[in-house]
Amino acid sequence: MKDSAIAAGVILSTLGVTGTAHAEDDAFMTALKGGTPLLNMRLRHEEVDSDGAAEDAQALTLRTRLGYQTGKLYGFDAMGEFEDTRIVGKVDNFAPHMSGYPVIADPEVTELNRATVRYTGSDALDGLVATYGRQRIIYDNARFVGNVGWRQDEQTFDGAKLDYGTGDFSFSTAYLTQVNGITPKFDANVSNTLLNASWAGAPGGALTAYGYLLETDNVPDSDNDTYGLRYAGAFDLDAVKLLLTLEGAQQEVEAGDTDYVFAEVGAEMAGVTVKVAQEVLGSDGGQVAFQTPLATKHAFNGWADQFLVTPADGLKDSFVSVGTKLAGFKLAAVYHDFQADEGSSDYGTETDLLVARPIGKHYVVGLKYADYSADDFGTDTQKLWAWAEVKL
Repeated sequence: MKDSAIAAGVILSTLGVTGTAHAEDDAFMTALKGGTPLLNMRLRHEEVDSDGAAEDAQALTLRTRLGYQTGKLYGFDAMGEFEDTRIVGKVDNFAPHMSGYPVIADPEVTELNRATVRYTGSDALDGLVATYGRQRIIYDNARFVGNVGWRQDEQTFDGAKLDYGTGDFSFSTAYLTQVNGITPKFDANVSNTLLNASWAGAPGGALTAYGYLLETDNVPDSDNDTYGLRYAGAFDLDAVKLLLTLEGAQQEVEAGDTDYVFAEVGAEMAGVTVKVAQEVLGSDGGQVAFQTPLATKHAFNGWADQFLVTPADGLKDSFVSVGTKLAGFKLAAVYHDFQADEGSSDYGTETDLLVARPIGKHYVVGLKYADYSADDFGTDTQKLWAWAEVKL
């Protein structure tokens, strides 16, 4: 909360001082009144049936985000947003809220979700954006840095961030002092440096290079340095669009070095997208495995969340996905086969299904299902979600 208090103070001092100095032309009031209110509400029911727990878990929660984004004042703007998650109707049979049940990671919480001052007004450096405070950061597909938007309490970061883009080139760097996780358990004081550079002039798509240098304060040997290269492209061939994504990374930690490899090919035709992919989070002799501590982990390796922490023998996830839109509904199905990177263990398989329907510009309803069938890792687990969301 120290950094968020500083951010709030900067917001007030920046706007207040400028407003006093230029009261005669009402620039401050124009920026304040010319802003945008922020509202997001999501009511969600989640059920979890796991052979590893004696009871089935159920949760009905309402997440509300309320904030305000000011207009610009001499190149500056400010934003503040609070977030509140509440249990509805006493539907609260889940761990860690109650023992003996599977975990549902949506605790009751009220907090400052985001609070930033941003500068975008430099004529000398057109394309430069500087942001300070508590903010949402998502790089690429959120595999290494993301906001975990599926959970009710999203992940945000305290720190400073610089973005610059010109033509086909874009660059972003951030220095983080705090990670605000999806539950208080995952909050941490850190000294993290993030680097991400992308070139959109590559054949068919974009080439991105990144380096994420992570360290948790007051935790010995917590350095986690990841360097990688990612290509994502699409090629139009008459009635078919071919899709290709390739990525590789190396991770260095105190206990050893590990590798990450991702390859995906797909085709889009007549509104249907089919993809076949394999993702490997490597292991160093079964002693240490490739980890992604800042990622939106729920979006990868199955929605049943069995592999939020990579097993010591690593993880090889081979999967096929099919997606389309029908009568305004978004439909998706994914099948995963999980194996160890080291040794011959077959971890299990999983089937994921999704149907979602936007209603106008501000509403979304949806159903989502995950069925993990365990072999050598974890236990059989089924999860079901139903939700309704409104946002401005």
